Amino acid sequence: MPYIFPSQHQYRLVQISDCHLLASPDDYYQGIQPAKHLQAIVDELTLAEPDGIILTGDLVQQASALAYQLLADIMAPLSCPIFCLPGNHDDLAQLALLTQQPPFQPAMNLNLNNWQLLLLNTKGPTPSGVFPQAQQQWLQQQLRQSEASDCWLFCHHHPRPLGHSIDTHGQEDADILWQHIAAEPRIRGIAHGHSHYAYSARFGMVNIVGCPASSVQFLPTLEWQTNDQGPQWCEWIFSTDHAVQWQFKTLSRKGNE
Repeated sequence: MPYIFPSQHQYRLVQISDCHLLASPDDYYQGIQPAKHLQAIVDELTLAEPDGIILTGDLVQQASALAYQLLADIMAPLSCPIFCLPGNHDDLAQLALLTQQPPFQPAMNLNLNNWQLLLLNTKGPTPSGVFPQAQQQWLQQQLRQSEASDCWLFCHHHPRPLGHSIDTHGQEDADILWQHIAAEPRIRGIAHGHSHYAYSARFGMVNIVGCPASSVQFLPTLEWQTNDQGPQWCEWIFSTDHAVQWQFKTLSRKGNE
């Protein structure tokens, strides 16, 4: 079932990705405490809550019940709906349990007036992304049933090579994915996580937006390197006049200490 937002002129959504939480808020990942990074973002968002939040995968580093409970505890001060996509580090069964706990929601189809946001599950048996037959059929069905004038896709894995080390674990079925996108002119763009790297690009007429990680960033190099640049996320504005805007946000490391 789709999640239908109240009718309004524009919607502010927040995308958070690659939190890489562990069992304890004091645990470390790549030299930082990811729970404290995510907590700093949530503290900022509580000052002016968005209309909704989309978590685009790798929410935990080790898929334990304790790590997902930590995620629930950190997000608990928020009252807006929270939608979750799995990344390669996530456990589908644990995520399914999480989305039964408000404010988390199980919907993968979001209706924002004349915008339709579709959340694709690209998790496969390896760290690389997949777009299997079941997801292809689901996407086609959602688009057939949609009366929206504009659509946007969200997923975990990057849909086009970046020329970075992360391409080792890119989207294996990228050609098939882009065939489906090309067949539907209402699809205005696709946003993802996984790359731990903030960027925007265009492929044909379609926008591609990479969300930075809430944990650490990956440097755009052929050798895998990480860098602590402070907690980061992406904010979105979807408007009924067909406009869409996005902005990358960063909190200073000093303010997070």
